Amino acid sequence: MPSVRTLDTLSRIPAAQWDALHDGRNPFVRHAFLSGLEEHGCLREDWGWIPQHITLWEGSELVAAAPGYLKTNSHGEFVFDHAWAHAYAQYGRDYFPKWLGAVPYSPVTGPRLLARTQAHRTALLDATIVQARDGRLSSAHINFHTDEEDSTFGPEWLARTDVQYHWRNEAGWKDFDGFLAAFDHKHRKNIRQERAKVQRAGIGFRVVHGDEASDEDLATMFAFYLLTFRDYGNSPALTLEFIRHLARTMPRNLVLFLAERESRPIAGAMCLRGGDTLYGRYWGASETSPGLHFETCYYQGIEYCLREGLKVFEPGAQGEHKLARGFLPTFVRSRHWIADADFADALKHWCAEETRSVQRYAATLASHSPFRHL
Repeated sequence: MPSVRTLDTLSRIPAAQWDALHDGRNPFVRHAFLSGLEEHGCLREDWGWIPQHITLWEGSELVAAAPGYLKTNSHGEFVFDHAWAHAYAQYGRDYFPKWLGAVPYSPVTGPRLLARTQAHRTALLDATIVQARDGRLSSAHINFHTDEEDSTFGPEWLARTDVQYHWRNEAGWKDFDGFLAAFDHKHRKNIRQERAKVQRAGIGFRVVHGDEASDEDLATMFAFYLLTFRDYGNSPALTLEFIRHLARTMPRNLVLFLAERESRPIAGAMCLRGGDTLYGRYWGASETSPGLHFETCYYQGIEYCLREGLKVFEPGAQGEHKLARGFLPTFVRSRHWIADADFADALKHWCAEETRSVQRYAATLASHSPFRHL
């Protein structure tokens, strides 16, 4: 049987060993990304993020791992369980701390049980429950796992479902005009009008990967990111050093879309590129202009996917406005183990009703597809 070790930092694991556990197609589970969050000030204990990675070893060989964190709040998770915490508090119980298997600040589906065999994935889940019980935690959660991993979870892991909006090139579009041709007249006209407004404003775009970006480009994108968080009154988690780290260690995964007027940057979007997927993460602007957000965050990304042969564009969580721009509802999943049997039983029924509600909502959204034949 593999031995279990819980690690408070990824620096204790060589990057090559960690990255041998996955196929490399999802940039968010790469050692460089996760360790970069730890090393460059993005994970703070006072914000509720304490690294607690579960690993399985056979001698000196790492055979399985689950990136995880001890959480003292639900900040930066995107699977909302505030009602659960409130219910615990009503009965004088502590919901926090809990254990979370996820990628911090990243509502992106990807592998969470990094292992070569199904047996090792099952062993990871068993180790997670043992750790939660030994630590007297209220619960353990795994967010945004893949469809393939879903069958690994037993009935003791409650299932939740939500909806995001993803662009998929299942029709084999070759360029943006081909993509637009699939829309009904109304939505096609709206998109053309939005893009024309940006062009008439004299705004152009420069697309650079991490190894093509100057330090000024990286600092500019970080400044746009800070503006967005300031506008919403939230505290920014990422640091400029982390973005520089991504440019150094994951140079072809980092993609910046910089909007410029007269060679002066006025907006930007930061994305990560995976095997066949572009992931939209952050955006910001120093001025407002009609259509600028949609062009920077959506249309430039779609054009990039068409140009580069990527099949999927995930522009981030939430946002019904994405539907009219070609991003269709897609289910995302999470699993939850609850230590208290009575709470687990009550939440089982709550999760089942939530799933039915989400499925009805997705069906309604699908009936309003902007495409003529989808």
